[in-house]
Amino acid sequence: MLASLYDILIKPYLGLSKEIWILSLITLINRTGSMVIVFLTLYLTSELSFSYTEAGIAMSFYGVGSVAGSYIGGWLTDRVGYYPTMFWSLILGGTTFFGLMYVHSFYWFCAMILLASTIIDCFRPASMASIGTYSSPENHNRSLSLIRLAINLGFGCGAAATGFISFHYGYNSLFIIDGVTCIAAALLMRAILVEKKMVKPKQEKGITPVKSKSAYQDKNFMLFIGTKCIGAIAFMQLFSAFPVFVKEELHFTEDEFGLLMLMNAILIVLLEMPLVYSLEQKFKRMTLVIGGYLLFALAYFALIIPGYWIATLAFFIVAISIGEIIGFPFSNSFALSRSSEDRRGEFMGMYSMAFSVAFIIAPILGMYVAEEYGFTSLWCLSGVLCTVAVFGFIFIKGLIENEEIPDEAELEIIDAPMHVE
Repeated sequence: MLASLYDILIKPYLGLSKEIWILSLITLINRTGSMVIVFLTLYLTSELSFSYTEAGIAMSFYGVGSVAGSYIGGWLTDRVGYYPTMFWSLILGGTTFFGLMYVHSFYWFCAMILLASTIIDCFRPASMASIGTYSSPENHNRSLSLIRLAINLGFGCGAAATGFISFHYGYNSLFIIDGVTCIAAALLMRAILVEKKMVKPKQEKGITPVKSKSAYQDKNFMLFIGTKCIGAIAFMQLFSAFPVFVKEELHFTEDEFGLLMLMNAILIVLLEMPLVYSLEQKFKRMTLVIGGYLLFALAYFALIIPGYWIATLAFFIVAISIGEIIGFPFSNSFALSRSSEDRRGEFMGMYSMAFSVAFIIAPILGMYVAEEYGFTSLWCLSGVLCTVAVFGFIFIKGLIENEEIPDEAELEIIDAPMHVE
């Protein structure tokens, strides 16, 4: 009995480097304030009186900036390094969130959120690429699962605190918290996390080094990115349309919604590391990605069922949470396994861009469908998109198994992604 508890609760955390634990702490601080994004549609519709469609367009500008930031962050990581990219993204990104308090017109808000997301999302590909330096290959998956744990613990604590603060003290305080936590995370990073240079293999004189394949030349990877984007459009409704649905259709207050999102974070914090440790030894990565998106589909289809909202929401949160746990770490694992060391930033930037492109489409599409056809139609559409992604990943799995390069079961480089990927 004690041995089983040790294997489940303790063993998954053993063997991780000190730097990974520090990076997780920095991520926890940063993500505690980032829940402002989840409450942004509520802020735009309730405080600024934007229509659903206007709120969706404004949120899509966050996605546009996220695409730009993911590309720029990957480019900078491969040229100036992950460390300065992460640091300056947090410092400059934190300052832009302070400015969001002072813009109330539709056009100015779109411009400001575009700038903020461009800067702050340079952090994502740099942080993912840093795992290859701070962690040994056999620990990559658990290392990034620990970082995802920190993200979701911050996400959950931030959700509960943000809901309470916005309900009792107003939305402007959220922008202050987000800015402060970004800057605090940057200063802590500079104080206790030492930059570790990547050691590149030496080239013999007279021998021209072989150029590694770029992300754009890897057809199966690009197909994977496209499929990922389709599923992410549905998943991103959790951060755009779902908060409005819970407040306006089910009449939850902001702090009650915050507690609902806390349930998501608690499940991920408690279950992710043990599940990842167990599942990675039994299943191939793409099989788990397929399972994760199948759970996303079931979660959204459940919201179509009328009545019994407490049970329905509980099922939705549990299915979404388990889907994240078994789908996201291993999809990022697949992306990193396709990259060489000199193009890691490019591949991770492209992976981040899949979520960023989805964040452009998801708010506009979701809020428009909700306004014109109702939330039931939106949840049906979201379930269908997740189902399309499931069949897409099944097709990609077949292509990968027929490749001449080593199959994913033979590759030891493993990774895991961010929550608001």
